[in-house]
Amino acid sequence: MNSTTDPNLKSWIESANGSDTDFPIQNLPFGLFSRPDGDTRCIGIAIGEEILDCQALVEAGYLDDHCSPEARCALSANSLNDYLGLGRDEWRSVRERVSALLRSDMPDLKDKPDDRDACFVRQSEVRMHVPMAIGDYTDFYASLHHATNVGSMFRPDNPLLPNWKHLPVGYHGRASSIVISGTPIDRPMGQTIAADGEDPRFGPVRLLDYELEVTFVVGPGNPMGHRIDIENARDHLFGLMLMNDWSARDVQKWEYQPLGPFNSKNFGTTLSPWIVTLDALEPFMVPGPLRGDDDPKNLDYLNWADDFGIDLQLTVEISSAAMREAGSEPTLVSRGNYADMYWTMSQMLAHHTKTGCPMRPGDIFASGTVSGVAEDSRGCLLERTWRGQNPITLGDGTERKFLQDGDEVVINGWCQRDGVQRIGFGSCTGVVHPVKEPATV
Repeated sequence: MNSTTDPNLKSWIESANGSDTDFPIQNLPFGLFSRPDGDTRCIGIAIGEEILDCQALVEAGYLDDHCSPEARCALSANSLNDYLGLGRDEWRSVRERVSALLRSDMPDLKDKPDDRDACFVRQSEVRMHVPMAIGDYTDFYASLHHATNVGSMFRPDNPLLPNWKHLPVGYHGRASSIVISGTPIDRPMGQTIAADGEDPRFGPVRLLDYELEVTFVVGPGNPMGHRIDIENARDHLFGLMLMNDWSARDVQKWEYQPLGPFNSKNFGTTLSPWIVTLDALEPFMVPGPLRGDDDPKNLDYLNWADDFGIDLQLTVEISSAAMREAGSEPTLVSRGNYADMYWTMSQMLAHHTKTGCPMRPGDIFASGTVSGVAEDSRGCLLERTWRGQNPITLGDGTERKFLQDGDEVVINGWCQRDGVQRIGFGSCTGVVHPVKEPATV
């Protein structure tokens, strides 16, 4: 652990203390918000139920003697991209200073009411935004359990294709349709084909699904023609977010051969509001996944003795519109752990750049559906209901094979272990709205 993850640290922000908060002083995740009285977007750090306004902190001079001019300038911008590009040393200097300012025994900011009023705003009063301008988004397929389950549905005799255990398989996603938690998702329309092989039809998607995923945010990139070696991955990865990769399964079934997902994935992808940094996640890092005796050996560029996963617990809940109207609790439909993945984020980054593909600050890539061995750890309805053969019953008694209009999907994630302060990610939520014919331009 580093000094900022010391479980004994307490904050003078009272809502940051306790075992049930997502945002204790040991977390300090970054996001982008706008205040209720304006549209200006500001970089913020979550602490308890509050947000620390980084620009206000800079203007009040609290970072002057502790952080570089470049860091102070980047924290005053209207997105995180410049800050992400500064690198690990700058990130740590800011984190250490903010942690010190928020400690219960540090009076500098605590005892100045005017500065406190300028620097803090309640999370419940702001609008959150995607924290960075995302230039590129790559989605991987890194869960052995998910790949095997889905493969066995469509290729019972050959669930895993020959390349799967040799390299992290991925596809290029659509950055323009990435939205922040709470943004409604309109049911898309698409071209599908009936099971009986009739001619294709165009209409509303019928098999709408969620996918439980984890997103990784790129910091400093690499020039075109250069590679990021796996042992340097931590210098290029800033932190993690939760993701719902909404999927149109009937469109996907028809379009995915031979080039993979396209319109089945491009209509909406939801991110949680906060980026939890790798520094905050250090106490929850675990060794990278072990390979089985029958698994092929990784090529050298995918091997790193100190590679790591994250012991990140994840849940998915669904509530119908009727359940929310009645004030009923959502139904837990999936419980997983990111540590179950076959490929690590370091391997994904190394593989992605092995051709000399350039990464840029603010790019993201995602894990693919997080699934485990147990039936209730399967990370999408395609798996949970086994293509609709085993519907799930919600709390209001209605059944779900796939998502219906009005359904809300809520993804949560947290890290917890003995002797360490629990930290969370905040919720990743979205409600399915009825199909809306897009306007033509």
